[in-house]
Amino acid sequence: MQIYGLRFDVNCSILFTELPLLQRPAAAKAAGFDGVEFWWPWDAMVPSDREADAFVSAIRDAGVELVSLNFHTGDMAAGERGLVSVPSAAKAFRENIEACTEIARRTGCRRLNAAYGNRIDGVDPAEQDAVAIENLRLAAQAAANAGAAVLVEAINSVDVPAFPLDTSDKAIAVIDAVGAPNVGFLADLYHLGKMGEDLSGVLDKYREKIWHVQVADPPGRGAPGTGTVDFEPLFGQLAEQGYKGWVGLEYLPSDASDSAGSFGWL
Repeated sequence: MQIYGLRFDVNCSILFTELPLLQRPAAAKAAGFDGVEFWWPWDAMVPSDREADAFVSAIRDAGVELVSLNFHTGDMAAGERGLVSVPSAAKAFRENIEACTEIARRTGCRRLNAAYGNRIDGVDPAEQDAVAIENLRLAAQAAANAGAAVLVEAINSVDVPAFPLDTSDKAIAVIDAVGAPNVGFLADLYHLGKMGEDLSGVLDKYREKIWHVQVADPPGRGAPGTGTVDFEPLFGQLAEQGYKGWVGLEYLPSDASDSAGSFGWL
């Protein structure tokens, strides 16, 4: 779906969850969208061949582009938000790198989101950061071999107090430290807005490093128009700046049984 000269895609891990996983790409297509994105769809670091084949077929059969896919983020229900900076999970994450980039290669997905992970009690933050940089470099190399890029995002510390990258500047500092040409910034306007950042200023300051945008309206993470952010001028700014990427809809629908009914704001 194109509006304001921008392409919008649907995050099918937060929208269309009333449907089984493999039916969601087709539901997004029926709602008028040509792109979808997903958090890591499986509990395991590496899906079975059958699971991977079925997921790839669901994307292809629906006729949509897999715009973005997350690396495994750990147990989100337990509060985890990524494995990149978790020393004890390094081996598992590196197994996931191979699996995630293989899905990217098979689907043509060009954006792989690597959630940094929380600070861990009893672990030196410097050790976590060193592991994170090493993991991101490995992910970037594998992604490059699949024709993809790695994304780093800021997550607000109101919802996730232990997440260290809670501003755009901190996320950009990590991207710069990695130093790989295919690592860019995921500007999630919900998280940045919830931390009180100047959203227009961020879009301008980091325009060359923003490779993906996601939207939800703070403070409740609903659709645009349900919270405190005026999105229309931000969409206009992105279009004026020549942004060529996608804008991912990553919000909670007001009616969890009717995701298709949540797109009226468009």
